[in-house]
Amino acid sequence: MSENNTRTNEHQSGLSGPLGLLDSAISRVEAFALAAGVLLMAANTVANVVGRFVFQYSLFFTEELNRIIIVLITFAGLGYAARHGRHIRMSAIFDSLPAPSRKILMIAIAAVTALMMFALAYFSVRYIGKVASSGRVLPALQIPVWLIYVWVPVGFLVTGTQYLLTAVKNFTEKDVYLSTTVLEGYDDTETEI
Repeated sequence: MSENNTRTNEHQSGLSGPLGLLDSAISRVEAFALAAGVLLMAANTVANVVGRFVFQYSLFFTEELNRIIIVLITFAGLGYAARHGRHIRMSAIFDSLPAPSRKILMIAIAAVTALMMFALAYFSVRYIGKVASSGRVLPALQIPVWLIYVWVPVGFLVTGTQYLLTAVKNFTEKDVYLSTTVLEGYDDTETEI
């Protein structure tokens, strides 16, 4: 398979229809946000180091910009990890169950996790409202502090959506899935579709 086909398949959903389109669109946005965030943070840090040691002038906004980017990467990464079945799992009981019971448990885990992510998104929106009403701004960039935290509910919503799609995938397919594209199992049997 060519490298170009591999990159295209990375964003293809394990679901069909409108849910598959939603899943693929979210995947592309996540990948862009993560890649752009990491590259921007690296460029910002390198520019600051060069400015400090070559020109004896440090960029006054580097720390604040990196803080904003870390929040973006962290919460975009939540959805990415859920999409690729990479969150930490405690699976001793799960692994000892027969396949039908594992499937039911996985649907329950994915559904409950989705509900928790949606609840955290709700509470984070309320928190952002409180921060916005305080009127605080970043000292160097003079950006309202609440803007930094906008990525938090977005990340929780994307992650909740990903877990909800995983529950749907497990409900509609015969195999047990950790995400819409990853079958459950370990190293040698874990397959990304």
